[in-house]
Amino acid sequence: MRRTLVTGAGGFIGGHLVKRLHREGHWVRGVDLKRHEFVPSVADEFVIGDLRDARVCADAVRDVDEVFQLAADMGGAGFVFTGDNDADIMHNSALINLNMARACATAKTQAVLFTSSACIYPERNQLDPENPECSEESAYPAAPDSEYGWEKLFSERVYESFARNHGVTVHVARLHNIFGPAGTWRGGREKAPAAICRKVAHAEDGGELEIWGDGEQTRSFLYADECIEGLLRLMRSDFPGPVNIGSEEMISINDLARMVMEIAGKRLELKHVAGPQGVRGRNSDNRLIRRELGWAPSATLRAGMETTYRWIADQVENARSTSPT
Repeated sequence: MRRTLVTGAGGFIGGHLVKRLHREGHWVRGVDLKRHEFVPSVADEFVIGDLRDARVCADAVRDVDEVFQLAADMGGAGFVFTGDNDADIMHNSALINLNMARACATAKTQAVLFTSSACIYPERNQLDPENPECSEESAYPAAPDSEYGWEKLFSERVYESFARNHGVTVHVARLHNIFGPAGTWRGGREKAPAAICRKVAHAEDGGELEIWGDGEQTRSFLYADECIEGLLRLMRSDFPGPVNIGSEEMISINDLARMVMEIAGKRLELKHVAGPQGVRGRNSDNRLIRRELGWAPSATLRAGMETTYRWIADQVENARSTSPT
């Protein structure tokens, strides 16, 4: 039985990954500051611990064959792009990765997969919402538009350095906007798909739907199940990466909002307001993952959004029914 550590196991992607690994017969240890907010973890062992503490990291990697390092201080645009959380993002996530890289090298862990982000790509290549450039080799000269992106790029190099100097087998995945059920949908750290689903679920037919900026900024969004498939394929390969794991189905935020309204059967007027937006355009470039892994995500955005909207609409209804009158 393969023994696997998932850090960030109390989070959205980590929760889905633990579930998949458990189903495939792995013995799984999860580590996080908290348990999963929405679903009980099926991890064989779940440790409440702070990975900013090197001792917690050393204990976490004990007797495991492989590590999926997902832990980070992160959130959506309302958390990452305001500037208010930059110091915590840089300090907390960098410290986690420095500790984990050293712990894995000391324990001689067989393989480590680090989840980086599409936010590492230079802002200059993402000014045109119709033609963003996000091929893996375009990351340098580096110029991310956020401290979150800078930290992720720094941590990529940390793991690559430990691979060179200490013989650690490392895989690096650059994730593009993962969404799906059982993720944060309110509170300020939610991402665009969840935020729009929540707003539409709350709205009365004929009302308004607030969108940050002009809504013409573009993104691609990858459903959680396909993200997990990509992570597992990368870990099981001989390819170190970095490699994009994302969808190539690019859409504007306005059109994403219209899609959710259609799924919900509501007609709402888009109201554009000031708010953090990030780069003007971003889309996954999947040429490298097709060439190296013989696979790329293929599920439609619409299918994933239908499932996600139903889950968030249920959360909204449950919250309404339990709130004080």
